[in-house]
Amino acid sequence: MSETDLDIPQLLDSVAAAATNELQAREIRSPILVGIHTGGVWVAEALHERLQARPPVGTLEVAFHRDDHASSGLKAAVQSSEVPVSLQDQPVLLVDDVIHTGRTTRAALNALFDYGRPSQVLLAVLVDRGGRELPIQPDIAGTRLTLPAGQRLKLRGPEPLRFTLEGGPS
Repeated sequence: MSETDLDIPQLLDSVAAAATNELQAREIRSPILVGIHTGGVWVAEALHERLQARPPVGTLEVAFHRDDHASSGLKAAVQSSEVPVSLQDQPVLLVDDVIHTGRTTRAALNALFDYGRPSQVLLAVLVDRGGRELPIQPDIAGTRLTLPAGQRLKLRGPEPLRFTLEGGPS
């Protein structure tokens, strides 16, 4: 496992600037930020501060909504979701650290509807690493990155946030 040289504060600033532009273009004033456990929650909290968003950050555990339990099993430490406000007819900025296949995002969309039907959902990620298996794309991405098969980018934190590479050749 080795540290990568991605500049997290710069990526967060880039995502915050792009989110501000996208929200203004869509005339969204107060989106509800919801982070996907665990890395997405850390990113959502950092974006919440940068965007000076008003509602508290929601957290979403997607383990029970995943479609790959047969191949990967249920993760050992399942955390609870906490969405402190109703999402009914509200715009949501769904936040994750890395998007790869799109399966986590699909599970998160299913989980979001347990808290109401949002008026719209925008997806923001720090890193888009490609390799989608589902037709899901981020609205906002800090950077795009190609990794060899078998390698995984993992966000560590919460303080300081840093990416590490796992698996494959290092």
